[in-house]
Amino acid sequence: MRTALAILDEHGAAAVSIRAIAERLGVHMNAVLWHAKSRARLGELMADAIVGGVRLDGLPAGWRERAAEIVRRYRRALLAHRDGAAVVTGTYAAEPATLDVAEALIGALLDGGRPERDAAWTCWSLVYFTLGLTQEEQAGPSRFTPELQVGDRPALRRVLPHLTVDSFDERFEYGLARLLS
Repeated sequence: MRTALAILDEHGAAAVSIRAIAERLGVHMNAVLWHAKSRARLGELMADAIVGGVRLDGLPAGWRERAAEIVRRYRRALLAHRDGAAVVTGTYAAEPATLDVAEALIGALLDGGRPERDAAWTCWSLVYFTLGLTQEEQAGPSRFTPELQVGDRPALRRVLPHLTVDSFDERFEYGLARLLS
């Protein structure tokens, strides 16, 4: 996984392949396939390695602050790798690190008195929000520019200055606060 993540960070998600990993390690592809049986499995393992960057120690005691800090750390782990959010988004990694983060987040939500279904669905909402915003952030320059032409769309014209704000940190904190309220 260290080699796969190194290729990811150097060249992006499109460059990561079993062949590229084998070449970098100087081994036959079969040696890599023994560990990751397919491209999909490689993605799952990479996603879990990225999420493994989320530290779960030293969290605040209060449930809301704890949940918010877990999600902030999750975002930082995604941002720590080029295309990190895109790699995680494209997988269903029911692996140890991913499950540990989900356990900590859902535990915080349950500690806040949320019913089981609400805790589970809030967890999904926080994860999807974080993945989507982080993926947009990692994609490069904002597609919303002050020169954006919205045509005859009065609602969009009214909010255009707010759509073109490029502050991902502020947008993240806003969405996080709303989802945890």
